Amino acid sequence: MPRSLDGLVLAPVADQAPGQVGTRTRFTYHEQDGAIWAEYAGGDVVRGHLVGTRAGDRLDFRYVQLKHDGTTSSGHCVSTVVELPDGRVRLEETWEWESQAGSGTSVVEQVTAHDS
Repeated sequence: MPRSLDGLVLAPVADQAPGQVGTRTRFTYHEQDGAIWAEYAGGDVVRGHLVGTRAGDRLDFRYVQLKHDGTTSSGHCVSTVVELPDGRVRLEETWEWESQAGSGTSVVEQVTAHDS
């Protein structure tokens, strides 16, 4: 049985392009009966939400966010859940903006209490 993401806090391991999520962004995940959702904020993002589904170790979700400059953006992401040797969770992500041009890959990892 794949490990639940419910209640986990994850953060990017590297900054993306300016105006996007970065190492100061924190995602709080929730999971129930194959549905996933999260709230996120930090760095250039005032507030963001994602919602989607999980099948095994594959997440498929849409995200929308509000930035400090007042602009909003949205996109689609597919992630693979990986358990790290130390027991933390990593998401290896492939994403594409739907509200603007751009796509890429990113990695977010579970934050421990001393990382917050």
